[in-house]
Amino acid sequence: MRYIIAVSGGIDSVVLLDLMSRTEKDLVVAHFDHGIREDSASDARFVEALADRYKIQFVCRREKLGADASEELARQRRYEFLRGVATDFDGVIVTAHHRDDIIETVAMNLKRGSRWRGLAGMSDSQIVRPMNSWTKQRIYEYAIRQKLEWCEDETNQSDLYQRNKFRRKINRELDEYQKLGIYEAWRKQRELRGEIEQEIEKFDGEVLSRYFLTMIDDNVAQELLYYYVLRHYDVSLLGSQLERMLIAIKTGKAGSCWQAGGGIVMKLT
Repeated sequence: MRYIIAVSGGIDSVVLLDLMSRTEKDLVVAHFDHGIREDSASDARFVEALADRYKIQFVCRREKLGADASEELARQRRYEFLRGVATDFDGVIVTAHHRDDIIETVAMNLKRGSRWRGLAGMSDSQIVRPMNSWTKQRIYEYAIRQKLEWCEDETNQSDLYQRNKFRRKINRELDEYQKLGIYEAWRKQRELRGEIEQEIEKFDGEVLSRYFLTMIDDNVAQELLYYYVLRHYDVSLLGSQLERMLIAIKTGKAGSCWQAGGGIVMKLT
């Protein structure tokens, strides 16, 4: 299997590349030049030279998203590129997401009103994140110890991007103990999410065990229903819909039908 290393040229991905280069794995360096900054082409040249130094194949896509491009658009295009490379090379994507990134994402999701499923997304078999437990400080220490060079992206300091402002707010208002608490909550939810996915895989076709759903914890049952409906029908149900759906499963008569929302009709047996 090939490992597609997503390298922006920043310190996180440079450290990731150095770590992966020390393994015996078959690697490809993938760089997405978004064209948001005028000097982004220099980052691409830096990463290409870095890949050459490690003697690793280099793949790049250059686009001109422009200075007004949103964070979300840049992210979408980047992952479209990475998934395309992974498909071309029959490999998996490896990213440099670390503990501080996770804490920021979880805190932002909770601020937006996400329920507990917002703490951790469904696993993606095409993406590997080996540095999830690394702190930013550990990354800096490793880079300095190994005498690595990297690019500095000034947009990471710009208030034009919501995530940058939120990052500074977190660093200003949360101590290390609170940050660790957020990370541990994320880790536990990831474990639970894995269990939910395993339960989903146990069910064949479009039939869920009514008995099973009544016996497990209500929160877990609602999460199982949410992802089962999402996977089979591509419909995302609201929390209130899931609550009513579970009540119907527990109390409804066999043979009756119930409108679950989103055009989904549930038949009780």
